[in-house]
Amino acid sequence: MVEASSETRTDARARIVEVAARLLREQGPAAVTTRGVAEAAGMQAPAIYRLFGDKDGLLEAVAEHVMAAYVATKAATVEAAAAEDVDPLADLRAGWRTQIDFGLANPAVFRLLSDPDRVRHSPAAQSGRRVLESRVRRVAATGRLRVSERRAVELIHAAGVGAIQTLLATPPQHRDPELADALYDAVLRHILTDAAPRRQDDRAAATIAFRAVAAELKTLTDAERRLLTEWLDRVIEAF
Repeated sequence: MVEASSETRTDARARIVEVAARLLREQGPAAVTTRGVAEAAGMQAPAIYRLFGDKDGLLEAVAEHVMAAYVATKAATVEAAAAEDVDPLADLRAGWRTQIDFGLANPAVFRLLSDPDRVRHSPAAQSGRRVLESRVRRVAATGRLRVSERRAVELIHAAGVGAIQTLLATPPQHRDPELADALYDAVLRHILTDAAPRRQDDRAAATIAFRAVAAELKTLTDAERRLLTEWLDRVIEAF
């Protein structure tokens, strides 16, 4: 009955995902059954199998939907921060806090997308990483990074996942409200130059900052920019 046209099929899929997302958020993965979702969406259970294959397919679609909406908001925030010239470090910390809050508020989605196999194939997860990369690049352009952008992104991402997993594994009444920020500050001490950096830090930070803006050097050809970026990456790795 939902197969009359590609448009109604799309609408049916969207309605099912929305209903399943609500059940997942309010009652957890156990509530997302094919029968329960179908009834809540005003459809028959076979429609879910036709549209998603099975319950796991439905859960993946729901996780992707929730994550995509969240990432879209993050991307818009980054663009606004860049346009309004918000301090890159303040913007990076705000992004960290938002990520922690999202993970704690959406434990089922977080656990689904914590599976490395799902992350590798999740457009929303990859978009989220690009948002983090853009935040880190803004910091790099200020000359404050002492490590490569890639290493900074990986450290922040790993710390965020670890913080959320640790907090979710702890009963709410026993959670340390300062744990996530303490971990983030530890990462910052590793990736940022000191207030009074040593000469080696000066050289590394300057090179990393140049690397962050190399892609914007329009006087160079695409091939020249790629070559320049490759050279800078090699220099950065040597620090």
